[in-house]
Amino acid sequence: MPNIKIFSGSSHQDLSQKIADRLGLELGKVVTKKFSNQETCVEIGESVRGEDVYIVQSGCGEINDNLMELLIMINACKIASASRVTAVIPCFPYARQDKKDKSRAPISQPSWLQICSL
Repeated sequence: MPNIKIFSGSSHQDLSQKIADRLGLELGKVVTKKFSNQETCVEIGESVRGEDVYIVQSGCGEINDNLMELLIMINACKIASASRVTAVIPCFPYARQDKKDKSRAPISQPSWLQICSL
């Protein structure tokens, strides 16, 4: 089995723990907090260098906050030289905005997927 690390976003920590338990792995250490202006701050609490990282973050609840937290976590892992970063998103946000239904309407789903892959 490759070196795998599983981290949880704040949206569904119970699910993340169940996945880690099922795989016989420890859930990775991560601290998320909000600054006074509501910006999200994420600190990965262990080395991910050369690891396959999986980040579990649901698209439920505070969708935009959860997505921003996910993007910051992905970026933090990439900067820390993770071999590969995979987002596990059980509830897919913006799924209903996958095609244009009115003139001048955005197609939001591919936009945020493109941002995640940067």
